Amino acid sequence: MITDPTLLRIGEAVQINHGGDRETARLRLEEIWEEIGGEQGDPLHRCTLAHAMADAQDDVQQELLWDLRALAAAGLINEDRVAEAGVSLSVAGLYPSLHLNLSECYRKLGDLERAREHLKYAEETVGVLGDDPYGQLIRDGLKKVTELLR
Repeated sequence: MITDPTLLRIGEAVQINHGGDRETARLRLEEIWEEIGGEQGDPLHRCTLAHAMADAQDDVQQELLWDLRALAAAGLINEDRVAEAGVSLSVAGLYPSLHLNLSECYRKLGDLERAREHLKYAEETVGVLGDDPYGQLIRDGLKKVTELLR
């Protein structure tokens, strides 16, 4: 169970976005981004927030920028930090979704070579995910993007 207050606040903003209020979600996430120190903040917070912020974007270029920030921050996270925050997913479990989102961004931008590259990375890492709703969500996303790239 997530115990980190910043991650919980990011999760609240994600729920607002899923509820259809993208503008409010972006504003909340921007506020948290400033509070955590932006690019100098805790990598777990940066990765999680940037991943969420990408999903709240209307502009694909902005979505890509946030997805790239999330991927860069993921490389700086260690397992101890994830456990300390109460996150049940391993660091390796972050990568399938990050690469899936990048694949979709590049596909939308017409850069099919990069889209396929990130789809390949997502497929190579999806095995770390469990057979649970989250793992199924990512696997379904992989199938969808694979079809779209054919």
